[in-house]
Amino acid sequence: MTTDSTPYGLGKQFHAALVARDWEAIRSLLQPDATWTLPGDNTISGTAVGADEVVERAKKIAGYGLNFELLHVLVSRENMALSLHNTARREDAVLDEYLSTVCRLRDGKIASIETYLSDVPGMNAFFV
Repeated sequence: MTTDSTPYGLGKQFHAALVARDWEAIRSLLQPDATWTLPGDNTISGTAVGADEVVERAKKIAGYGLNFELLHVLVSRENMALSLHNTARREDAVLDEYLSTVCRLRDGKIASIETYLSDVPGMNAFFV
């Protein structure tokens, strides 16, 4: 994995690591005290605190068989966001949602992640 520490580069690296299920690569992009907050009331909702918990959350989400389609990496002066279309199917549920995962950066690494969803009720039904 390249070491492009620009906001755009970090966004591309984070998505690539998530798709590849490369947990060590994700960990290498995070500050030790990183957080990840998701809305809803389900098994992945709430705030994961610390790099270990953030990686465990990514593993849990990927464990549901999600396809993480990257639509755009969006950048601000100091931070970045991923615009994604996530899909997955189980025998009893379908997930089809658009989301923005907003990452605040500190010293070239991800310090906090907050995910905004298009369909929180759908997310609650899928992540049981």
